[in-house]
Amino acid sequence: MKIFSSMALLILTVALLVANGMVYTVNETEQVVVTQMGKPVGSPVVEPGLHFKLPFIQQANYFDKRFLAWDGNPNQIPTKDKRFIWVDTYARWRISDPLLFFQRLRDQVHAQSRLSDILDGGTRNVVARHLLIELVRSKGFERETQVSDSPEMNTPIKFGRRALAKEVLENASKRAAPLGIEILDFRFKRINYVEQVRKEVYARMISERKRIAEQYRSEGAGEAAKIEGEMERELKVISSEAYRKAQNIKGQADAKATEIYAAAYGKAPEFYSFLRTLQSYRKALKKDTTVILSTDSAFLRFIEDTK
Repeated sequence: MKIFSSMALLILTVALLVANGMVYTVNETEQVVVTQMGKPVGSPVVEPGLHFKLPFIQQANYFDKRFLAWDGNPNQIPTKDKRFIWVDTYARWRISDPLLFFQRLRDQVHAQSRLSDILDGGTRNVVARHLLIELVRSKGFERETQVSDSPEMNTPIKFGRRALAKEVLENASKRAAPLGIEILDFRFKRINYVEQVRKEVYARMISERKRIAEQYRSEGAGEAAKIEGEMERELKVISSEAYRKAQNIKGQADAKATEIYAAAYGKAPEFYSFLRTLQSYRKALKKDTTVILSTDSAFLRFIEDTK
């Protein structure tokens, strides 16, 4: 009886091991290549769910189906204009053909290493064929006049950073495709000068910005002088026109007053003469004033009449 129980337990254990070796699970983020004695068997399994294989002699090799990240190491690279710079890059990739990927690379560790060779080499080749200004900008300055005496500042942008990143991506994709890899995106993460020339470049940038600022101040001072000149000219024109109108009004007023005086004088000449004489007495004869006149002076006529 005990022997029978032991045999049943052994058979059950073997059955469980065989069943466990026959079934494997694939989830939504995975894809599997089944191998037998190290060699792929059948097509890659990309559908999620339960799948079967031969126990013990076949093995399920899992690969990620999601987008994967590649982060390159910063490299010192010379540009076409002999500027040594640090270039830091990153990319996104995925396993497009798991069978080919397994045959060529086996796992993601080897894939990352191979991608580093492909992308770093492609980056170095592209950077070495272009000027530094093409790497740091995607388009030129939107200004009609020359901004600076520096050739870098006024060099027209023919390609630009986006075009260079696209060139690296296209070249690397051609080399990665035979490995079962699709490179989805590539970008320049950071570009900087090497430490030896960074301070010199910063000093040059500061000097350049000061020169441009001085140019703007000079242009502003010229515009201010032009505006002030226009203001002075308009002020003189307004003042001259106002003076002309004032003199015209004054002349018309004097003419009107003269006309009124003349009309009044014509109506009562004796009374007008009397008033004008009294006014002249008030102005001429002050306190303690001595006047010597002849007896036939017209100035004494009204005084004599009062007597």
